[in-house]
Formats: sequence, structure tokens, C-alpha cells
Amino acid sequence: MQKFTLETYDQEEIQEGIIKNDQSVLKWLYESQFHKLEKYILNNSGSSEQAKDTYQEAYITVWNKVRKGAFHPTNGTGLTGYLYQVGKNKWIDQLRSVRVKKTTDLSPQHDRAVEDEEDVLDDYRVQVEAEFKLLGDKCREIISRFYFKRQSMEEIAKVFQWTEATTRNNKYRCLQRLREKVKTKIND
Repeated sequence: MQKFTLETYDQEEIQEGIIKNDQSVLKWLYESQFHKLEKYILNNSGSSEQAKDTYQEAYITVWNKVRKGAFHPTNGTGLTGYLYQVGKNKWIDQLRSVRVKKTTDLSPQHDRAVEDEEDVLDDYRVQVEAEFKLLGDKCREIISRFYFKRQSMEEIAKVFQWTEATTRNNKYRCLQRLREKVKTKIND
């Protein structure tokens, strides 16, 4: 069981203790502030082990900032509040990165699902191409210039001698027409 001291330090003593590497101040800061962040992480999809890792990173970040003189407190609890906020931000970053790093299932069942999805996309692509060919000449021209030739609205407007607003409206209408035709064909 960890022994927790009842001793407390004010803002200046904590900063001086960090700069001088005073073990009693560093230990007090570490032990007294950990549970706040741990509670936050446990309430936000984390484990105790993740809380320890995140707190360790936050603690080192704050320690480095204070040692370099890059931390300037605005009130009496600025440093402890800053430590909590750094930890909280690190946890939020971790949660975001987990969402980004989704793993892919490589089972045969997954392969069939991917193939089925690719077949649906191929069918959709074929349908879009077929309906695109049936659009009027101006619609095909506007969509081709914008999406395939990557021309700006200004460039397309000059070709048709329209304003940019008219060009934008016509492009929107053409796309809506194409979407409706494809949607109708797919639902048949």
C-alpha cells in the first residue's frame, strides 16, 4: 500500500521543487493528483493501467515545461489544474487515435463481405455510368469538366458564358437528376 503524506505545497513550492528535482515535492505532486485523472479515464472508456500510462506521460510533459520555464501559472492551483488538463487531452488524443486505427478482420467471412460490397459498388458504378450517358449534353459537359477535368466554377462559367452562380446551380441540378435516375434504377 502506498503511503500518502498529508503534506501540501503551494504553487511556488511545487514549481521550485520541480526545478530542483526535490523528491518529496515530486512524489507529493505525483501521488496527490493521479486519482483525479484516473477517475476521469475510468469514466471515459479507460482502464487503471491506461490511466497510469496517460498520467505518466502528462506528468513528464508538465515536469519538462516547468523545468524549461515554459509554464506560467495564472492562479494558486494552476500547476495541478494544468497537469490534469494535459492528462485529459492526452487521453482524448488516445481515444481518437484508437478510432482511427481500426483493425481489419481477415477471416474468410470478412472476405466474402468485402467481395459482396465490391460487387454492389461495381453494380452502382455501372449504373452511374449508364445514366450519365443518358444525361443531356450540357449536364454531361458540366459534370465532366468539374469532376474529371477538375476545372473551377469560374472556368466552366466562361465556357458556357454563365455567371458562377448559374453554373453552380446547373451543376447541382444535373447531379440531382443523375442521383434520382440512379436511385430509381437501383430501387427497381
